[in-house]
Amino acid sequence: MAAGKVDQAALQELLDRQAILDCIHRYTRGMDRHDKELALSAYHPDAIDDHGLYCGVARDFIDWACWYHDQHQTLHHHYVTNHSVELDGDVAHAETYWLFVGVNKDREHPLSMSGGRYIDRFERRHGKWGIAARACIIEWQGDLAPLDAPPEFKAAAVAAGIPAWNKSDISYQRPFEVKRKPMPPIEP
Repeated sequence: MAAGKVDQAALQELLDRQAILDCIHRYTRGMDRHDKELALSAYHPDAIDDHGLYCGVARDFIDWACWYHDQHQTLHHHYVTNHSVELDGDVAHAETYWLFVGVNKDREHPLSMSGGRYIDRFERRHGKWGIAARACIIEWQGDLAPLDAPPEFKAAAVAAGIPAWNKSDISYQRPFEVKRKPMPPIEP
């Protein structure tokens, strides 16, 4: 390739891969904030999602998942790690590993964890990538014991911000600013 020339096919492949990963990230952030509109922006309107406990159209799945988390957790995180994509024109197949951690309302089992993979078929429609079909493969599940730490340590651990399942969450603040004064670390 001559100096100054851009390989358009390679550039388009990078843009497509990033757009697909952006869908995955919008989904996880939307779920963790209970921002249904953001989570749904990762899907095409007719997408089917099979999450084991629920299988159906994505819009109904998102409603059900937010209800389920509200019933069983006080907060949760959906993490995504390894991600691979096979592109074939306007169709792509992706495999994305995920970890889930939930702080349960059930005091006997305060933390739940699980891990698995999202198996997705993406389609580019009208220039936009979105999930057309998803299977959520759950490969393991378990519980963790609560943190044994003094109250001042636990209070300091959440002082940077209290998570919210709506747009009052700190991640929506614009412009973002740290509001606390600098302080030395607290030992557990």
